[in-house]
Amino acid sequence: MTPKHEIEAFIKSFVKDLEDDNVAIFAGAGLSKGSGYVDWPELLRDIAAELGLEVEKEHHDLISLAQFHVNHRKTSDGLAKKILQEFSEQAEPSVSHEVLARLPIRTFWTTNYDTLLEDALTKAMRFPDVKSNIDHLTTTTPRRDAVVFKMHGDVHAPKRAVLYKEQYERYHATHAPFVTALSGDLVSKTFLFIGFSFTDPNLDYVLSRLYVNENKRTHYCFMRAVQKVGDDEEQFAYEKRKLALRIDDLKRFGIQTLLVEDYADIPKILQAIENRFRKKTVFFSGSAEEYGRWTQREALDFVHALSSHCIKANLRVVNGFGWGIGSAVINGALEAIYGSPQRFTERQLVVRPFPQHGENLKALWEQYRQRMVSLAGIAVFLFGNKLVDGQVVSAQGVRREFEIAVAQGLIPIPVGATGYMANELLDEVLKDHERFYPGLDWIVPLIKELGDQSLSGDQLASKVIAIINRLNK
Repeated sequence: MTPKHEIEAFIKSFVKDLEDDNVAIFAGAGLSKGSGYVDWPELLRDIAAELGLEVEKEHHDLISLAQFHVNHRKTSDGLAKKILQEFSEQAEPSVSHEVLARLPIRTFWTTNYDTLLEDALTKAMRFPDVKSNIDHLTTTTPRRDAVVFKMHGDVHAPKRAVLYKEQYERYHATHAPFVTALSGDLVSKTFLFIGFSFTDPNLDYVLSRLYVNENKRTHYCFMRAVQKVGDDEEQFAYEKRKLALRIDDLKRFGIQTLLVEDYADIPKILQAIENRFRKKTVFFSGSAEEYGRWTQREALDFVHALSSHCIKANLRVVNGFGWGIGSAVINGALEAIYGSPQRFTERQLVVRPFPQHGENLKALWEQYRQRMVSLAGIAVFLFGNKLVDGQVVSAQGVRREFEIAVAQGLIPIPVGATGYMANELLDEVLKDHERFYPGLDWIVPLIKELGDQSLSGDQLASKVIAIINRLNK
């Protein structure tokens, strides 16, 4: 088992690569198996039986087993038909698929034939550009924000899929552009290999054809620790030794192995990565027709400073251009970004102005809110009032953003000293802090201080940033 502190170090390093847009995923059959699709042994079970063989006895050379079937039938149509049958059934993306699709990962490689990666990306409102044959490599899908390289083919073209030993042996010649593209990505990106095991023949054939120089980039691979079956100590020791040798062999390609006790641990680690990454993004919620005890200049200076501090702390800022404070959020972020363009980037500011015209605006606003909040891990609530029939009232839109944030697991930071809805939310979180801050007892007294009306804008901004920085340690 990989020690907990090493898993934590991996998560921290991987999140940094995510922030730098330097991450790629390589998905094997195990990732799709969790969604109900078969892995290679199950895919070839009937084919082995047809040949009078047992898949359990042949699991170390499944590619040869597929070749035997092609030799026996004098055609690969049977294998192609099997793929079409097994991978055309409806299946939903797993938790792991969905987490990976939500993360800002632009490059996906897979040896799987199914469409689960593309489905998960589409569900996350992203636009995948799928490359399942060489012809696709020369075209670019408009508006794409992720590329899925299906280097062994796609269920929708089973006769073009890479299936048996002869095809794997000739892959470097027949699919040279894929090998070149993958080799380039392995040099420039940090890969996470998910869903590979000793019974999956793909990894050996893929890695053996790659160009690897002496200065290898560090990549990562999830594997499950050897499971003891029965009381056979000798077999258990043998499998552990074999796993150790396999782990050592992967280091030739710069791949560090992360051993988990159970496959169910993998989505938990991915969710921890997502939570850590999202906490680097702060959603600003608020609106203001008036500013209570604050003058307009004092209020906007406070919001401006808070947004600027977030950028300088290497955080991302998300805002929906809320009335009365949106401009200050944006200006504060841009001042920090343009003040030090070598350190900060416009990618740290995400602005989603609410649509003001059209039919069914309420439904559209809800969709916008859900989308904006989903990008963040921390939500700061400021002021929160609006004008209704000539009266200033608490803004229910800010409350709705609070409800969405809590439902999506964000950590709420209501700055009660700004009054109105922000103060109402502060009272609410303090009355039930175990619900809103589970496992974060330290944060409660600090949140309480944000209701102190005697604090200046600079003092409040410093306290909010201190909380956010501690959350990101």
